Amino acid sequence: MLKRIDFVNSLKDLNEADLKAKIQEDELRLKKLEFAHAISPLENPMSIRDLRKDVARLKTALAQRVAAKAETSKA
Repeated sequence: MLKRIDFVNSLKDLNEADLKAKIQEDELRLKKLEFAHAISPLENPMSIRDLRKDVARLKTALAQRVAAKAETSKA
């Protein structure tokens, strides 16, 4: 739980371009982890789940910022 809170708090400092770059970087790491796990089992397979959830959090934060930006441009 504490890790998730720290992760979400660290997202506040990032702008949209940084979020997009982090999403691409983490998706690449996720593909590499899944490939490595398919070849031989990982020592901690829960790391795949954690990384997948982090990518989802990043995408959610990006979508919220884009929506907020769209709202302010309408007003």
